[in-house]
Order: sequence, then structure tokens, then C-alpha cells
Amino acid sequence: MKVAIGSDHAGVNLKEEIKSLMEETGVEYEDLGCNCDTSVDYSDYAIPVAEKVANGEADRGIVICGTGIGVSISANKVKGIRCALVHDLFTAKVTRLHNDSNVLAMGERVIGPGLAREIAKVWLETSFEGGRHQRRVSKISEYEDQQA
Repeated sequence: MKVAIGSDHAGVNLKEEIKSLMEETGVEYEDLGCNCDTSVDYSDYAIPVAEKVANGEADRGIVICGTGIGVSISANKVKGIRCALVHDLFTAKVTRLHNDSNVLAMGERVIGPGLAREIAKVWLETSFEGGRHQRRVSKISEYEDQQA
């Protein structure tokens, strides 16, 4: 699995934690920035991560900002992306099982590094359940196709 990861200035520290987790667990990743503490725009990092996933250059993506809200809104503007803003382990698992989320959003100012690592681990290790959930996910894709 290859993961694209990016953050704005408010998510840099948490991004480094998640990169460390992926290195420890052998998950290949590409860091799309930012790598600074000066103010930048979250969409400049979330959209490229989402595009990597949408065009198949990455299997999944992780985006981080202060709250996770800005990066999740930005990522979800990219066709084919199902970005889930997650703050707990249950939703990390269910968003993969039921929604086949392909981008995970988190907020550094909302959750601590230990919980973020656990969320990312669960999200990365959980597969889509398919079945009745595939029908629901397909309806989202069909709607997107009509919006051209």
C-alpha cells in the first residue's frame, strides 16, 4: 500500500507522528508537505494528496490541519475521494468497513499524537467490507459522474 500524506502548518507535528508510524509498520508513503511552521493554506496540501489517490498514484491519503475540517472539505472536492474526518477508533474502523474511505483527515489541535497514531493504524489496517455497502458507495460515484 502506498499512502500520500500532507498537512498545513497546523498539522506538521501530527504528520510527522503518522509518518513515523508508517515507517515502523512498513507502509510506503509520499510526503507532499508542508514542512514549515509558517502559515500556509490547507487546500494547497489536501488537494494534491486527494489527486494522488484519485489518479491511482497512491492507494490512500492522509491529510492533517488544525481541526481536520479544512483538509477534509478540500479533499472531498476531488472526484472519487471519500475523505472522512475521524476523531476516534470506532469511526476510523467503520469509515473503512462501510464507506470505503480513501482519505483520512485528522486535526492536530483536536486529538493527541497517541490517539492519532492509533486511528491511522486502524484505518490503514481495515479493509472495505463490500456487500450492501458497495451499493451505497456506488451511488456516490454515480452521482459524481453525473456532475461533469
